[in-house]
Formats: sequence, structure tokens, C-alpha cells
Amino acid sequence: MGRTVVKLVEGMKFVAQGKSGHSVMMDSAPASGGSDSAAPPMEALLASLGGCTGMDVVSILRKMKTEPKSLKIEIEDERATEYPKVLTKLHLRYYVTGEVSEANLKKAIDLSLAKYCPVANSLAGIAEITSSYVIEP
Repeated sequence: MGRTVVKLVEGMKFVAQGKSGHSVMMDSAPASGGSDSAAPPMEALLASLGGCTGMDVVSILRKMKTEPKSLKIEIEDERATEYPKVLTKLHLRYYVTGEVSEANLKKAIDLSLAKYCPVANSLAGIAEITSSYVIEP
């Protein structure tokens, strides 16, 4: 079992520390009492999604002997208009460079989103998740 501790630093700035010992800072905009010194929690969540699926995709492609030269993921999100303004739709667009076949990339993305990425699978029951990809020279 994991354990994460989140502490108020000052204003609306919080520091979170998980069992790895690494810290993640979060803050809010001045209009909400913060100082805009770090990503707000929802951006941190979306960054976690990108990191999680990105690590999966690179790992799977490496096992397929088709390591990408680079990988970038853009995540577009839509949220409900009423509080708690949950995520309703997420679209992940993967940009890959290198000698990666379309079939391998599609398989790696599908495996990540459907099976391996716990962040994506946690959000899947809440938001509709779609994806697309671009293989760049």
C-alpha cells in the first residue's frame, strides 16, 4: 500500500510527497489565494496522465525494438460546467519521431490506455478518453 502526504506550505501552496520520497508542488492563482508558483492540482493530474502513458508507450516500443527518438503528448480536456467540474472528455495526441511503425505505435498506445496506465484507467470511469497520433520524420 502506498502513502502520500500533502502539506500546506503557505497561502494556497501545497507540497505532496509520496512513498518514493519525491516532492510535487501545487499552487493556485492569486484570485484563489495562491501565488501561481506551481501547477494547480488538475494540471498536476493531467501531467501525471501524460507521464504515465508516455512511460508505458516508450517501454512497450522499446520491447518491440522500435524506440522513438522523441515523444510528446498533448492532452486536451473538457470539464463539466457545474461543481465539482469533473473531467468529462480527454483527448491525448501523441507526437513521435524516429523509425516507429504506425502499427507498433497504435498498439503501444492502446495497451497503455486500456491496460497498463493506472492513471488513465482510474480516469476512464469518469471521462471519455480518446487518442490520436502523429509520426513525424
